[in-house]
Amino acid sequence: MKYAVFTGVTGGLGGACARKMAKHGWTVFALGRNKKELEELSKIKNMIPLSCDVVVQEDLDRAKEEILKVTGKLDAVINFAGYQKMCSMIEGDCVNLIEKSLQINVMGMVKVNRTFIDMVIRGKGRIINCGSECGYLTPQPFNGPYTMSKYAVDAYCDSLRRELMFVGVPVIQIVPGSFKTRMHDSASASFQALYDGTELYKDILGKMKPIMEHELKNAHDPKHLIKATMKALNKKHPKARYRVKNSGMLRMLEIFPHQLLDWAYRVFLG
Repeated sequence: MKYAVFTGVTGGLGGACARKMAKHGWTVFALGRNKKELEELSKIKNMIPLSCDVVVQEDLDRAKEEILKVTGKLDAVINFAGYQKMCSMIEGDCVNLIEKSLQINVMGMVKVNRTFIDMVIRGKGRIINCGSECGYLTPQPFNGPYTMSKYAVDAYCDSLRRELMFVGVPVIQIVPGSFKTRMHDSASASFQALYDGTELYKDILGKMKPIMEHELKNAHDPKHLIKATMKALNKKHPKARYRVKNSGMLRMLEIFPHQLLDWAYRVFLG
């Protein structure tokens, strides 16, 4: 029997991946905050849902106590808990949104891995962290909090991998592009709140809206991300990163100097 801790299971992509694992015989300790979703997961064979906020150490400690009643080792820890809100970097509630993004997307991951690392080492397991294409591609305007956090996740994964390789624990990063998830579903509402609250960027955001709607409409099927996650779990020698359906257009922009991209934004949005 293989055992895994999986965070973010009530947010869409995490839940879909966790279900796939349970179907393939993994015992999944599913950590999340949405009680209704956790109740649904409890009906699935091999799934053990646990109410837990990944930024609260006391919650993680309680979850670990429950897990230790079942097993003393883990074959995997998978971090999919995430948060995304669009905002200006200088208007409205930007400070709180930036802090919350860093707390959940970065510090939540750090706390989870720190809490369970002894069980992973005992189980000769691995750690899988979910990043984003936003973590290495040129930042887009008004997505700063999320981009900042995912840049930090990139650096954290590299640092963690180069430490844990000395104790035999692989660290793998999943790097998804745009997928149809609940986070995506809330993007329109987040954009609208940004538009309604801005005093400086009404015209620019009005021009951006069709672009964002096009991106949301053409988001990818989660099956591709599930497949990559299962590879990261099961490969004897996994890759350090699995990039899944990253945007070809955004990757193409990487060849241009920053000054040229700034000029393009001014021309097309200004």
